[in-house]
Amino acid sequence: MNSSRDSDEGAGWYSPEPGKWKADVPPGAKPNSWLRPKTLWQSRNDIIAKWIDPVDQARKRWVELAKPTGGDFVVDRGKDTEFSMLVVGDTGEGDDSQYAVVPALRAQPDVDFAVICSDVIYPTGDLGDYHYKFFHPYRELDWPFYAIPGNHDWYDGLRGFMRVFCGLEDADQKLDFGSGPRAWFARKLWRRNGKVTAEQLEEARQLRSKPRQTSRQPAPYFAIDKGPVRFVCIDTGICGLIDDEQRAWLERVSLENDRPKILLTGKPIYVNGKYRPGGVDDIVRNPKANYVLAIGGDTHNYQRYPVRVGDRVIQYVVSGGGGAYLHATHWIPEVDVAGVTEAEFKCYPLRRDSLARFSQIIDRKLLFGLGLATVEPGQAAAYFERHRGINAQAGRESDAKLRGSQRLKALALGRIRFGHLFHRYGSELFDFNEPPMFKHFLRLDVRADGLTLHCVGVTGSADTEGTPSIEDKVDVKWS
Repeated sequence: MNSSRDSDEGAGWYSPEPGKWKADVPPGAKPNSWLRPKTLWQSRNDIIAKWIDPVDQARKRWVELAKPTGGDFVVDRGKDTEFSMLVVGDTGEGDDSQYAVVPALRAQPDVDFAVICSDVIYPTGDLGDYHYKFFHPYRELDWPFYAIPGNHDWYDGLRGFMRVFCGLEDADQKLDFGSGPRAWFARKLWRRNGKVTAEQLEEARQLRSKPRQTSRQPAPYFAIDKGPVRFVCIDTGICGLIDDEQRAWLERVSLENDRPKILLTGKPIYVNGKYRPGGVDDIVRNPKANYVLAIGGDTHNYQRYPVRVGDRVIQYVVSGGGGAYLHATHWIPEVDVAGVTEAEFKCYPLRRDSLARFSQIIDRKLLFGLGLATVEPGQAAAYFERHRGINAQAGRESDAKLRGSQRLKALALGRIRFGHLFHRYGSELFDFNEPPMFKHFLRLDVRADGLTLHCVGVTGSADTEGTPSIEDKVDVKWS
């Protein structure tokens, strides 16, 4: 089918009816509002961790428990030189945003395995939420899932994540906040995980109990060897950092052989036109490590930065659109970072579609749907093209007329003051759960001499449910 880069129809603008996935959303599931006081209170560990972060010590405890089962935490999935795998980022809201992606996942042929890249379960990683936010939505997907934890998965001390993906429990876990008044308050305020019986967990597991669906990963960070490539999956905790022990492990698994490598991380290295090395990019850029891709979740859209490092190119990718609210792209500044300009930068949704869709939602939620803030897709494209110097249609020229009032509306939404704060909180405030939804995931088709990366777009509409679009495609050759 056409993509958003080809036509408005490809973007899903004229197909507002949701697909059959809507009937699979659990009865009583509410849209996961991030501004609901209850949700914010449940997620308070994010604020506490920025004050006193207990993750490093807790992770080391989990790694100690995992060592007898995992060696150096490398999973061997065989020597097939040709295979396909999926990367699905930030999945677990358990509402329409997640379930709309499932038909497109189900339509993917010949998948060997998939990796959830950050935030498996919102809002707090509780084991009790896995039933309807992991096992139930993915019950018909006939391949195993591995996962790397995001910040939300750490809000219960990673207990739910480790139980489901690693089969490990730590009944005696005591998070180390240190000493002093701040530590005392942190211990008192820290949210503990909910209770789930063994029977309840087993009932959930039965939804994905076929041999081909089950897998076991050794630890919160690990590597997967498959054919010619190694996938290196790291755990960046709540604050986007790795501890010294994980850093030493990352160096070992990256430098011990020269096979091509792909990094999967909870925090992207290039995002929104900014560079955030996160204490790991020096290893990624080391030519001896032979990294060709670095994929990060956490930001809920798609971005790709082809960065030249010496005589090679590393593709730095943001992929967090697999099931949570959408982070807008229209306020990403004109890209000029590490030699990557607007001409090389790719994103989904396109800036024009992001601006048009959020203008609709803002108008509906703040202005009673009177159309006072609405900007049509063609008008949004014309604004970017004529007033920002950006081709927001990826090659198509806009022939839309842009009256002064429409330009002012686009200007107000596209260049809003305090753009970072509005991006951070406005996307949550203006969350929406009806088509076009602009979700996505990645498909990697690996060959003996390289791979092809596809960004698979999901509108959520009935017209495109079985035929998701390809919103970006890049071929990578092994060096």
